Amino acid sequence: MDDVKHLMKHHYLKYASYVILDRAIPNVFDGLKPVQRRILHTLWMMDDGKLHKVANVAGQTMAYHPHGDAPITEALVNMANRGYLLDQQGNFGNIYTGDPAAAARYIETRLSAMAKQTMFNPDLTPTMPSYDGRHQEPTILPAKIPLLLLQGASGIAVGMSTNVLPHNFGELIKAEIAILEGRDFTVLPDFPTGGIMDATDYDKGLGKVKLRAKVEVRDPKTLVITEICYGTTTESVIRSIDEAAKRGKIKIEAINDYTAEKVEVEIKLPRGQYAEELIQALYAYTECQVTLHSQIVVIKDDYPWETDVNSILHLHAEKLQEYLRRELEIERDLQLAKIFEKTLEQIFIENRLYKKIENAGTYEKVHEIIEEAIAPFHEQLSRIPEYNDRERLLSIPIRRISKFDLEKNQDEIKSIQKHLAEIEKNLKNIKKFTIGYLNSLLTKYEKDFPRKTEISAIEQVDIRAIATRMVSVGFDPATGFLGTKVTGKHTFECSNFDKILLIFDDGTYTVSNIPEKSYIESKDKKVVYVGPADKKTVMSVVVQDPKTHFCFAKRFIIAQFILDKTYRYFDEGLELLFISSEPNVSLEVQFIPKLKQKVSKMDFNLKDVLVKGVSSKGVRIANRGVKKLFAKS
Repeated sequence: MDDVKHLMKHHYLKYASYVILDRAIPNVFDGLKPVQRRILHTLWMMDDGKLHKVANVAGQTMAYHPHGDAPITEALVNMANRGYLLDQQGNFGNIYTGDPAAAARYIETRLSAMAKQTMFNPDLTPTMPSYDGRHQEPTILPAKIPLLLLQGASGIAVGMSTNVLPHNFGELIKAEIAILEGRDFTVLPDFPTGGIMDATDYDKGLGKVKLRAKVEVRDPKTLVITEICYGTTTESVIRSIDEAAKRGKIKIEAINDYTAEKVEVEIKLPRGQYAEELIQALYAYTECQVTLHSQIVVIKDDYPWETDVNSILHLHAEKLQEYLRRELEIERDLQLAKIFEKTLEQIFIENRLYKKIENAGTYEKVHEIIEEAIAPFHEQLSRIPEYNDRERLLSIPIRRISKFDLEKNQDEIKSIQKHLAEIEKNLKNIKKFTIGYLNSLLTKYEKDFPRKTEISAIEQVDIRAIATRMVSVGFDPATGFLGTKVTGKHTFECSNFDKILLIFDDGTYTVSNIPEKSYIESKDKKVVYVGPADKKTVMSVVVQDPKTHFCFAKRFIIAQFILDKTYRYFDEGLELLFISSEPNVSLEVQFIPKLKQKVSKMDFNLKDVLVKGVSSKGVRIANRGVKKLFAKS
């Protein structure tokens, strides 16, 4: 038992921590899981502006990722299909149909322009040794866009899971601008598959959204699905429609998938079914409407953190200001170094200090002479020159010294000083500078990422109303026609999704869809009952053996059937005397007269007969032949 406790306390906790921190949950600052970060880092190291085979990228990523190439390739394809960070060439699969990507050796990728601009800066990137200690890999990339909310993320770890819905690029950037300007903002999900979304219950990412596919009416008998719900594919949508049709929830004639670059699923309707009526049923019974729940769990400072969309945007706005401030400070130091170098070079050449080393006996003496010669000019410099600075002076070619342009050098220094003044101004107004940076991203990239998901209120589909939508079905015994376009003595109402039960006098029955107009009788058999096949109606039947004249009564429910298949409800050779669907029927049974017969008739209540299977023989009404019977009024 102690061994088990030790195992759970140490090894299982290590495993749980590994899954949470290094596999399933993204980091709040760059929005990436470790495998995604390693892929991007590899592409950054490989970047030469050209496309790289995905197989090559996966292989080189394995230097940082201690797993096989398959999960690396899968993660890369998923990122590429998001459309933000990676350019792609070749068959990367289809997010609409669910078709997989081609083999990694046949497809190519590289970093997108936006990724290069917003995701990388070696000076701001903390690193750690890779799993085998051979390389350094980033722990967090300095993402200047809220990538977590832009791409979305999902993952299941030990004891927790995350499901961050994707959002629109332009709306996220505008939200961060609003944060910096102190204005209110609202951001809502935007899905790559489009659709119609009701975000009433989104609650800053702590709730849920309702999502509907876009269904268009091409003509009264044809529907076309042009956009699908996020998390579904045309294959899964078609499967859900087929299943709904099999359950009798909807009626369709055919369904075809013509999806390629755009979604196009065509649904053909049968007779008696109209497009406008079917749309609501699709939303009620199929994947044409789904509910997506948002649960935002991320890694922050090496710990899981459950948060909301607004908190992430506020945090990223602060982090972005920090990144831009550090970049400005680094740039300021570079410009100051340039001024120092140019000023030192000007002093060295303008004052002909290089001539003082002509008689130096040793290289050490040369450095001493230069150091002493520069000392009077220290006030003109931002710092005291060091050994490397003197080395750089000594490496200046004679040709460059002879052609040194003092005026040009001073103009360059003034230009750098002007740039420095701009940097200092931006550092003092870092919030304004950050807003300007975000606006530049909007100008450059917003047009490439328009909103795909339409925001609209979605009313709850009343399933009962759909199921109980009534149609009138008529049967004309004189002509033998049945259907919604038939008028006759016998009419009844049923729901749009009901099936019709047809019982014939020859002992057969069948169940079919509701026709508009169909001939159902023949010379050999006549309809004795027609009505909805509701699997609840109890049929009462009396049949007679013509040889013995004995009668048998039975009650049954037709609960299982295959459409348009012919079944029997009594054996061949028997004759039907009575059939009814009324719940309480009493019969007067008249016997065949015989000598010395004291009883010539009897009453028989069909309600006393137990309900059994449709194939049961039934109970014998009496031990004598029956002349006739009829229902008592």
